Amino acid sequence: MPGRASSIRVLIADDHRLFAEALEAILSGDRRIKVVGLAGDGREAVELVEKLAPDVVLMDVSMPLLDGFEATREIRSSSEACVLILSGSNARADVDRAREAGAAGYVTKDRIASELLEAIVKVAAS
Repeated sequence: MPGRASSIRVLIADDHRLFAEALEAILSGDRRIKVVGLAGDGREAVELVEKLAPDVVLMDVSMPLLDGFEATREIRSSSEACVLILSGSNARADVDRAREAGAAGYVTKDRIASELLEAIVKVAAS
């Protein structure tokens, strides 16, 4: 992916602002990725997807106004954006709920450092 024009556009949706900003800092170090926005709740994530047209949405599960599963369902019904669920849980039921909502992938927060960048690149290419 040479140049900025072909960067993967990413929206981060997490109600913990410091965590979202830390993710943004991690991702900004990779020239393949451009963070286009931060959403603090599920409703704002849905609205920003319509406004900013990201390629990938990093979606926290537990958020106010609209949880990550329902926000994913809404995003996938009206957008081509891929959604990667970020969660502290690795419970099978949560993984299944993410898949049923239309998420392209699921990354536990303890694996972000080792898996997130490649997961973003992989779902953006699919």
